[in-house]
Amino acid sequence: MSSKPPRKFFEPLAIGAPAPYRDLPVRLERMIHFFPPHIEKMRAKAAEIGRQVDVLLGNLEDAIPAEAKEAARAGFIEVARDWDIATTGLWTRVNCLNSPWFLDDVTEIVAAAGNKVDVVMLPKVEGPWDIHYLDQLLAQLEAKHAIRRPILIHAILETALGVDNVAAIAQASPRMHGMSLGPADLAASRGMKTTRVGGGHPFYGVLEDAAPDRPHRTLFQQDPWHYTVAKMVDACQSAGIKAFYGPFGDFSDDAACEAQFRNAFLLGCVGGWSLHPKQIEIAKAVFSPDPAEVRFALKILAAMPDGTGAVMIDGKMQDDATWKQAKVIADLARAVAARDPAMAEAYGL
Repeated sequence: MSSKPPRKFFEPLAIGAPAPYRDLPVRLERMIHFFPPHIEKMRAKAAEIGRQVDVLLGNLEDAIPAEAKEAARAGFIEVARDWDIATTGLWTRVNCLNSPWFLDDVTEIVAAAGNKVDVVMLPKVEGPWDIHYLDQLLAQLEAKHAIRRPILIHAILETALGVDNVAAIAQASPRMHGMSLGPADLAASRGMKTTRVGGGHPFYGVLEDAAPDRPHRTLFQQDPWHYTVAKMVDACQSAGIKAFYGPFGDFSDDAACEAQFRNAFLLGCVGGWSLHPKQIEIAKAVFSPDPAEVRFALKILAAMPDGTGAVMIDGKMQDDATWKQAKVIADLARAVAARDPAMAEAYGL
C-alpha cells in the first residue's frame, strides 16, 4: 500500500501531540499580509495591522537578508508571544528546507510560541516528502512543548516539480491548510522568460487573424498563470484544503493587481498575498463576493431550501448545480459579514 489507511492518517505522529484536525477550522482568509519581523517599527505596528487583515504573516524567508534571518526569527517570536487577536490568523513563512535556518526557525518558534501560531508556510515544496518531514517534526515539537492544537502547514507551489506533484502534496497530511502560487520562483524553475512577480506579460498573447480590411492586428494579452492556478485549485479542492494566489510584485499598478486577484478568485482561490498595505483593501474587495451576486444566491437558496428540483428566478433556470454554486457564495458572504458590518448590510445579512 503506497499511502496510509484512513485510521493511521489521522493518528498523531508523536505521543502527546494534539490529534490532527478532521476538518479545517473555518476562518476568513482573504489576504495573507506579510511583514518583516526584523524591523522594529514593523513589529510595533503588528497588532494595529493585525486588526485590519484576516491573516498576518511574519516572513523569515525571501526578502529577509541573510544577516537578518536570526533577528527576523526573534522578532516574530516577540510578536507571537504578545498576540491576542482571535479574529486574525497568525502565520510564519519559514526558510526553505535546504537552508541553514529552517530547523532553528521551526524548533525555536514552536518552543517559544507554538500555542499562538496557526500556520507554518513552507516554501519551495516539491513533493509530499517535504510535507511528511515537517509534519513529523511539528508533531514531535508539539508533544515536547505541550502545544494544545495542531499547527497547520501551508505549501508554496513555486517549482516545476512541485506543480507536477501538486495533488500528492495537497493530500500529504491532515495538517495541510492550503497552497499558494509562487510565480517568481516558479517562473525561474520553469525557465520562463519573464522577470515579473505575477500578472501578465505584454508578449504572452494571441494575435487576431489577418484580414484584408484589418492591417493592424491586435495582440490579446493572456494570463500565463491560468493553467497552474486551475491545477492548484483542483488539487486543493479535491483534498479539502484552500488555494491562494501568491504575490503581485508591481506596487505601482493597482489595477493589474486587482485583475490578477480577481482571476484567481473566479477560478476558486479564497485569498491572495498582500505585500504592501494598499493591497489589503484590494484583496478585501476582490475576495469578498459581490453584493448583487450574494443577493441572487440568497434568492436561489430561499427558493430551493433542500437543493432539489428546478425553479425559474429572474428568467433563469436554477437547479441543484446552481444551488451548490449559490451556497459557496452565501457561505463566504456570511463569513465576510461576521467581520465587516458594512458588507453585512450590503449583503442583506
